[in-house]
Amino acid sequence: MEAQRGPLSIRGAVSFLLFTVLLENGTLGMPPFIGREQLCKFCDVEPSSCNGTGTCTTNCSITSICVEYNEVCVSIWRKNETGFSIETLCHDPSVPLYGVLLDDYNSSTCVMKEKNTTSGMAHFCSCNYEECNDNLLFSPIVDPAPDDPLVSVILVSLLPLLVMGVVVVGMFFWYRAYRRRLNQEWESSKKKRKPKAGGLDCSDACAIMMDDDRSDSSSTHANSLNHNTEPLPIELDLLVGKGRFAQVYKAKLKQTTSDQFETVAVKIFPYEEYASWKNEKDIFSNTDLRHENVLHFLTAEERKVEKQYWLITAYHHRGNLQEHLTHHVISWEELQVMSMSLARGVAHLHSDRLLCGRLKVPIVHRDLKSSNILVKNDLTLCLCDFGLGLRLDSTLSVDDLANSGQVGTARYMAPEVLEARLNLENTESFKQTDIYSMALVLWEMTSRCEAIGEVKDYEPAYGSKVREHPCVESMKDNVLRDRGRPEIPDTWLRHQGVAVICATIMECWDHDPEARLTAHCVAERISELEDEMDKLSSRSSSAEKIPAELKIPIEVEIPGEEVKITEIQDIIAVDCSVSDEK
Repeated sequence: MEAQRGPLSIRGAVSFLLFTVLLENGTLGMPPFIGREQLCKFCDVEPSSCNGTGTCTTNCSITSICVEYNEVCVSIWRKNETGFSIETLCHDPSVPLYGVLLDDYNSSTCVMKEKNTTSGMAHFCSCNYEECNDNLLFSPIVDPAPDDPLVSVILVSLLPLLVMGVVVVGMFFWYRAYRRRLNQEWESSKKKRKPKAGGLDCSDACAIMMDDDRSDSSSTHANSLNHNTEPLPIELDLLVGKGRFAQVYKAKLKQTTSDQFETVAVKIFPYEEYASWKNEKDIFSNTDLRHENVLHFLTAEERKVEKQYWLITAYHHRGNLQEHLTHHVISWEELQVMSMSLARGVAHLHSDRLLCGRLKVPIVHRDLKSSNILVKNDLTLCLCDFGLGLRLDSTLSVDDLANSGQVGTARYMAPEVLEARLNLENTESFKQTDIYSMALVLWEMTSRCEAIGEVKDYEPAYGSKVREHPCVESMKDNVLRDRGRPEIPDTWLRHQGVAVICATIMECWDHDPEARLTAHCVAERISELEDEMDKLSSRSSSAEKIPAELKIPIEVEIPGEEVKITEIQDIIAVDCSVSDEK
């Protein structure tokens, strides 16, 4: 390397003579012409006082003509442990120098740039003007204000905390408002928890009635969302039910402002069951349907990506009535609550007016059964699954009603439905089929009540008399030909309240549709039952005070506390003809 870079004595002399001639002719400082060797400062590594800032000179005393015409002037500034050093030389830019390729050699000035060499960091400059590598230009270093980085770091660090603080404060105020609203609803619901004499009263039948057991808190939140813009953020969790037309899932409704979620039920219809989905959606969408004993509806969605139709409703963790009766024996008090809420729900469907007097289109369920009734958290019941429901609109013709067909579950079909002899001229006949089905559900609940004495395992109406899923012809044999009904043992009648329920059941499943009670009448009768039971209890207490010598012994085959159905009907004589007009 030294042989290559070091100036030859003869060439040095020639360079000196040429330099002298150029000075005399006044041409020194003119740009070199193409093909002429370059004139550069050429010294080995020498100590320097240049500190790497501003403009410095190399203080090199040797000027040399480069050996090759394509070589350029180069200066290298280094910083080491003891100080600074500068090296000047000629070099071919196409050949790496200390592992660095020169890239700015066409300049007439020598601007220093920091490079990573084979021996460490160094500042290089290259140029193609005579002795241009003598004056070194270092880029100015702008020192930022010492406080600027600290301020930036503090601001960046505090920004997430500020955002989090705003979110926490917002959630706190939202939670307080939400709890206040829930408490108000809970207090108002407690006041109306005990049914009134009419059995159907509520705080405001014309308003939207929410579920009062706080088992579906998602109701209020989902109703505040815009369901028409995009699907709700719902994550399916667990399959909880499967029917003829759809599947029901427990799901999580995510909140848009937090990671929290609320539990809802999602009923999913395949694309080919559009008609069932639309019928149930149309019935649910009518705000007049909303009632504490009807499943609370949130929204309906068409999921085009999944090719599905969704109905989103409140979720009740106790499941349907059939499951509840299978796993639980109910008390007499629970039987009263369940029977009352069932009758109130059916009465609300069938009514043609709300309590405020506004007209309402009556609705018939047409598939009432224990698996289509949900148990709420407070053990009241609510009706669900309106896929076969029918709105008894005054505009429907006889042909429209006839086209509705023989629908429902065969086990719960009324005799006139099994026989396909429904009176289409009178829309009340559709309601009477619901009453028959309701009677079978009431029988199922009574069969699992501890007040009847020996309680057997749960069986649906007609139990083992028919198959698990009987066909219409099989039910015709039992209901029409044999005039059969589920058995009511005499032991059930020993409890006075159960005897009233049994009397009501028998009137509701009467073979003659015109002889059946209305749902409103059933609700009134059950609401009167508690007061009448108290009166009977007081009479029993008075009878115990009669002296023993005044009592006349009478031999009877039935225990003294047993009461016949006909006697119970005399005890509670509710004027159903009046109720029907309400």
